[in-house]
Amino acid sequence: MRKILSFILILTLAMSTFLVGCGAGNEDSADKGNGEAALKVAMVTDVGGVNDQSFNQSAWEGLQRAQEELGVTVSYKESNQDADYAPNMEQLLDENNDLIWAIGFKMGDTILAEAKNNPDQKYAIIDYAYEETPENLVGVVFKAEQASFLVGYIAGKMTKTNKVGFVGGIEGVVIDGFDYGFQAGVKYANPEVQVLRQYAESFTDSAKGKAIANSMYQDGADIVFHAAGGVGDGVIEAAKEQGKYAIGVDRDQNDLAPDNVITSAMKRVDNGMYNITEQLKNGEFPGGQTVVLGLAEGGVDIAPTSDKHVPKEILDEVATLKQKIIDGEINVPFNAETFAQFK
Repeated sequence: MRKILSFILILTLAMSTFLVGCGAGNEDSADKGNGEAALKVAMVTDVGGVNDQSFNQSAWEGLQRAQEELGVTVSYKESNQDADYAPNMEQLLDENNDLIWAIGFKMGDTILAEAKNNPDQKYAIIDYAYEETPENLVGVVFKAEQASFLVGYIAGKMTKTNKVGFVGGIEGVVIDGFDYGFQAGVKYANPEVQVLRQYAESFTDSAKGKAIANSMYQDGADIVFHAAGGVGDGVIEAAKEQGKYAIGVDRDQNDLAPDNVITSAMKRVDNGMYNITEQLKNGEFPGGQTVVLGLAEGGVDIAPTSDKHVPKEILDEVATLKQKIIDGEINVPFNAETFAQFK
């Protein structure tokens, strides 16, 4: 009987040691190695998905950089339709994330409601500014018109037909910046160039983007700029098939068609995501504010691969224009009213 009791005691001690060891392993995987719990940051994509080759992908790249350089834990939930926004945010709330991101202006109302209902949770949104922003929410917007002006200037200088095109996703404040900034850049380079414009009323219908671009190319345009998310995949595909030029958006899209994408109007969503996450880690979360990122802040620019197709003399002119915009000598229009004043 004494041997049996001794065996049970030894077995109990062994199991206790095993369980303590397992518990310690879980704690190690959830901290930064110094006993401090790692920040958890997550994002909800718009309907384009995390691999949209555009702003959702750029956002995720920013969080991946934060994971690598800041040691935060990152994740995402993909939205297949607008109805997925709120459930995805609720799920990320249940997963105890320190910061929840909404990627895209279409989630403006949803994340505002979530922020008001959960005042102790921190939120951030790309491409939305509020008149009154709750203290637990920050909006990040970009002066997309500035980068669009620069690629418009390139298009105006490089066109051989004096006709270029613009394909927009869904009309609204965000895409207005791309549209009118591009038109202004084209006209600044060459007032004689005609700009064909059409909206797809979608950010995902690549077939419609291809059809619109094909129509523009057939109508004489030799360069087409898109600001349309996944719709732009079709624009770039049309450029490849037609042997024409396209201009990408949000990220450097030359890799999608190295011989056809001559430049891209980059909106550095990745930098915006990283910067806010870093501020959160440093205890400086800018809640209740709208952060505005332009050329001066490294929030927008033209693609680094532009020198593959754009002549050096034009890039030198673009560099001069960039500085004039930063210095306030050129105020780039961002909607129909400011474009009319610019002209």
